[in-house]
Amino acid sequence: MLILSFFINLYSTSFLQFQNIKNIFMQTSSIAISAIGMTFIIITGGIDVSAGSIFGLSALTMAKLSTSGMDPILALTVGAIVGAMLGLLNGLLISKLHLSPIIVTLGTMSIWRTMIFVISGGRWVLGIPSKALFFGSGTLWKIPFPIFLMIILIIFFSYFSYKRPFARYIYAYGNNPDFLRVSGINTSNVLLFIYTLAGLMYAISSFIVVGRTGLVQANIGTGYELQVIAAVVLGGTSITGGKGTIIGSFLGATMIGVISNGLVLLNVPALLENLILGILILISVIADILSNRGENI
Repeated sequence: MLILSFFINLYSTSFLQFQNIKNIFMQTSSIAISAIGMTFIIITGGIDVSAGSIFGLSALTMAKLSTSGMDPILALTVGAIVGAMLGLLNGLLISKLHLSPIIVTLGTMSIWRTMIFVISGGRWVLGIPSKALFFGSGTLWKIPFPIFLMIILIIFFSYFSYKRPFARYIYAYGNNPDFLRVSGINTSNVLLFIYTLAGLMYAISSFIVVGRTGLVQANIGTGYELQVIAAVVLGGTSITGGKGTIIGSFLGATMIGVISNGLVLLNVPALLENLILGILILISVIADILSNRGENI
C-alpha cells in the first residue's frame, strides 16, 4: 500500500495533502465498518453477497421515515434494526435449513434489491433532516464522526476477536464445524450472531454514506458487496475460512480507498475500479489457495 501511495503521489502532488488523506479515511470508513461483519462471515467459510442490498434497504428505511416526520434518531434506530433483522434472516436460513451461504444471500440480495426499487419508486429520496445525516457529516471532538466511529469499532472488535471466548468458536467453525458440534457448541448461535452483526454493520455504513451525500439514490448499494469482500480478502482473511483479522480487513479497506482516490486524482475512468478490484480479489484468492496447499504439504 505504501508503494502504491508513493507512485500515485509521483503523478499527483495533492495525494499526500492532509485534506486528501482525510477524504481517503472518510471514504474508507463505511467499507471498513461493513468489513467487520464480512470478516467474521468469511472466517466461518461463508460469504454474503446481499451486503449491498441490506445496506441500501437500511438507508432507504431511515431516509423514508425521517422525511415523513419521524424523529431522526428513531428513524436511524429503525434503519439499524432493519439491517440487523435482514442479517438475522440470512443466518436463520443458513443455520437452520443448512443452506449454502452463497445461495441464500444471492436470493435475499435479489429480494431486497426489488424491495428498494418498489419502495423508492425508482426515485431519489431528498430532504433528509440534518440530524439523520450526523453519521456521515458530524464531528466529535473535532474528529469527523465516520472516522471516529470506524476507529472505535475496529478497536472493539479486534479486542473481541482476540480476547473473547465466543470469537474462538467463530474461528473454530471456519476450521472444522463438525468438531465444534461434537464439542457441544451450538453452531447455529455462531452463525446467527455473525450474520446479524454483519447486517447491523451494513446499516451503520449506509448511514455514513447517506450522511455524506444527503440523499438516497434508487440504486444505492449496488455493487457495494464487491468492495467489502475485496477489503476482507485483500486484508488476508482466508476465503476458505478459519483465518483473518479485523485489522487486516481495515488495511484492505484502506487500500481500496487509496486506489479509488488515486484513480480520481489521475483522471482514470471510474469504470476501471471494479476491474482492478476483481483482479486484486483473484490474485488474493489464488495466493491464499497456494498458501494453504503449501501448509498441507
